[in-house]
Amino acid sequence: MTIWNRHRLHRDQACRALLLIWLGLTSVMAGCATEKEVLQKSQGHYQEGVASLPGDRQQAFVSFQKAVQLNPNNKEARYALGHVYALQGKLPYAEEQFRAALKIDENYSEAHTYLGQVLANQDRWGEAVQSYRSALANPLNPTPDLARFHLGRALAHQGDLQGAMEAFEDAASASPPTVPSAMTYLELGRVYSQLGYTMRAREVLKKVATLDKGGEWATAASDLLTRLK
Repeated sequence: MTIWNRHRLHRDQACRALLLIWLGLTSVMAGCATEKEVLQKSQGHYQEGVASLPGDRQQAFVSFQKAVQLNPNNKEARYALGHVYALQGKLPYAEEQFRAALKIDENYSEAHTYLGQVLANQDRWGEAVQSYRSALANPLNPTPDLARFHLGRALAHQGDLQGAMEAFEDAASASPPTVPSAMTYLELGRVYSQLGYTMRAREVLKKVATLDKGGEWATAASDLLTRLK
């Protein structure tokens, strides 16, 4: 083989190698683009579901399902799907979705709180308390008073009135509150009454009457006030 032929052979081999590298990079880039498109479609279905939820729950349900099918790691879609299942009374399915969301993000405080409510509605109060405490363990929880409110209810149900009182007091101090203040004060008034703190009970129950004039919470507060006298 002449020097010229060897040179051509080496050049051809180099060209083929470069071509393979280029094709490989193109394939990787195409794969990344496709994956990105799938994630965008998943998020699009999720947003469609959120938009349709107030007026068409079934359509929202379908959209959330599509979002999860495209991207099983879409935690917001998992949460939303769990929410719809909870509204339908399908609590085991709701629990499954909230737990799936928490596998994706163990610090997903909203999912911990909602899971706690689902567990409480199945009379699994001990597990519910654990879920609420997990929600509160995250310092970045955007709605800590919601978790504290439900924690208070769960502890009161278990007979831990001191713990319930502390949880409701913490929830009542939130500003701005996620839970209506009248609702929190009503539960706090009930616990104060059960603990024998009559003056404290009267004080917060009167706040309920002011905050919820003519409402069901105000009516319940008035009934409790009557029994305290």
